[in-house]
Amino acid sequence: PMPYEILWGERVVRSVANLTRDDAREFLALAPRIPVRTTVVEMGLSEANEALARLRSGELTGAAVLVPGR
Repeated sequence: PMPYEILWGERVVRSVANLTRDDAREFLALAPRIPVRTTVVEMGLSEANEALARLRSGELTGAAVLVPGR
């Protein structure tokens, strides 16, 4: 289980895996016409606190992806 006490002070935890394959196909077909611009920053799992601080400060926009073993 996740130790929720470490999330104290955080407002939102989101999952990005909440769509069907059909949803993804439909979105990916539409994306080039919008256009969708994504921003992803990979950070090591040990850098989770830094990632949160950078998101809070506005230094990062988009998504910070925590990668174990990085």
